[in-house]
Amino acid sequence: MKRHFSYFIVSVASCFFVIQLAQLGHGETNSSQNNILKKAIIDGNGEGWRTLNGEDFVNVNCAADTWQWKGSHAFCTGKPVGVIRMKETIKNFELVCEWMHKKDGGNSGVFVWASPASIKNPEAGKGRLPHGIEVQVLDLGYAEKYTKKHKKPADWFTSHGDVFPTGPAKMKPFPPVAPNGKRSFPSKELTKGINHWNHYYIRAINGEVRLWVNGEEVSGGTGCDPAEGYLCLESEGSPVEFRNIRIRELP
Repeated sequence: MKRHFSYFIVSVASCFFVIQLAQLGHGETNSSQNNILKKAIIDGNGEGWRTLNGEDFVNVNCAADTWQWKGSHAFCTGKPVGVIRMKETIKNFELVCEWMHKKDGGNSGVFVWASPASIKNPEAGKGRLPHGIEVQVLDLGYAEKYTKKHKKPADWFTSHGDVFPTGPAKMKPFPPVAPNGKRSFPSKELTKGINHWNHYYIRAINGEVRLWVNGEEVSGGTGCDPAEGYLCLESEGSPVEFRNIRIRELP
């Protein structure tokens, strides 16, 4: 009897151990799945998506040779500082694109909602850039150049996907927030350096902008004003390329 009872205890203990291992393994699987779910490589394929190329944009205040296109691949010299805009204003949409700086410390950006009123100023030669909500496209070497030039810390911006309002535009930034209280700093540093392609997925809906950099959501903001306007690509001093630019307009 004692022998059978001992065998029973060992069997129960073994089953409990196996169950614990299974639960632990299941927990590890769920944890792994959760980490995967945080990423979103949206490639712009599927219903409603379309490719953007040079025919979709209008030159606002750049030179005739500032932007050259090969299909949906745009080559920008960076000179002069200015923008090109889509032909029509847009409100709710998703955008994917890849970008690559060709010079250390390069600067550029995507204006998600540039106000039509502010576009008239650079069109008339008054100022270089419109007002609206900008998604920064900045090379990793920019901070070092800024510090050397201005002799002060480059602590009010990053090179990993800042989202912020320009001019009189407004936005409540998602944390972490820049020292000036206006910029949404990225929660992770995921941007690659010059001569490497970076992937942006931008979702702009009902006054809220969210940015994914190389597959992970990092920054954004809500309460945007304007929450409708022109989508612009920016030329800002140095050569940059954009490719695989695709958009899906939403209700």
